[in-house]
Amino acid sequence: MRGGRHIAAVTGASFDLAAGECLALVGESGCGKSVLASALLGLLPGNAQTAGTALLHGDAAADDAVDLLTASERTLARTVRGRRIGLVPQSPAAHLTPVRTVRAQLAETLRELNRTPRRALPAAVRAAADRAAFPAELLDRYPHELSGGLAQRAATALALVGGAPLLLADEPTTGLDRDLVDRTADELRRHADDGRALLMITHDLAAAQRIADRVAVMYAGRIVELTDAAGFFGAPGPRHPYARGLLAALPERDFRPIPGLPPELGDLPGGCAFAPRCPRATDRCASAPDLTDGVACHHAEEPVRA
Repeated sequence: MRGGRHIAAVTGASFDLAAGECLALVGESGCGKSVLASALLGLLPGNAQTAGTALLHGDAAADDAVDLLTASERTLARTVRGRRIGLVPQSPAAHLTPVRTVRAQLAETLRELNRTPRRALPAAVRAAADRAAFPAELLDRYPHELSGGLAQRAATALALVGGAPLLLADEPTTGLDRDLVDRTADELRRHADDGRALLMITHDLAAAQRIADRVAVMYAGRIVELTDAAGFFGAPGPRHPYARGLLAALPERDFRPIPGLPPELGDLPGGCAFAPRCPRATDRCASAPDLTDGVACHHAEEPVRA
């Protein structure tokens, strides 16, 4: 940043994601979820710095793993984006090409990624649109003629075309009504059930509960809980106070928001970043807890053992 100042947008994030699995990454706005996705695709701003590794594995027998954090732009553009990693972007209207219709963009993507023959393109375009519930009668519209929800569906259709082994879905249900949310979530789940991996970044905990196998909770740039979805949304529930607060804020639960606001990433408190908002905070929270046994908290709920 200006004056040589650094902002730690994501710190110490560590997880794996297997073929056939959906990991939901949840948390309030500004906690680093989208920055993490951008890092995996090499789409960070030019002044960003990364450390560590992000290995994208292919066929184990071929040993063709790519380190996404160190790969060249040429490698990312020609062999990773769209082909090995698909993206449902957070801002679909800005992601779509403004001077081309939805039909033209779907056709181009089908030709490039699937080598679809010209004579088969009309039917393939309609099928791709239908997967994302995009109306066939609107395929000849330009992005500026679409509502937010329609732009979201168009971007989802484009992301699904290549059948990429890993799909990053960044707020894929924004702007959709509940029925379309469920349909979109189910289509993303089918993508994983076909033997692919899905990283779903979302504020919609109902959608996450519907399709996720595991849940990672981020707060102030760190993963504070990583656990199975069944236990997270059911019994025994989350172990981290922040994660418990996210669920308690849902209208179908307690409808009780977490008091206060998340800290600015450039002005994090010492120790546990959630302590100023946490009802369990004590002097122990002056030191930052490590992620141990799936949770980073000095006062986490005790895990339930079988």
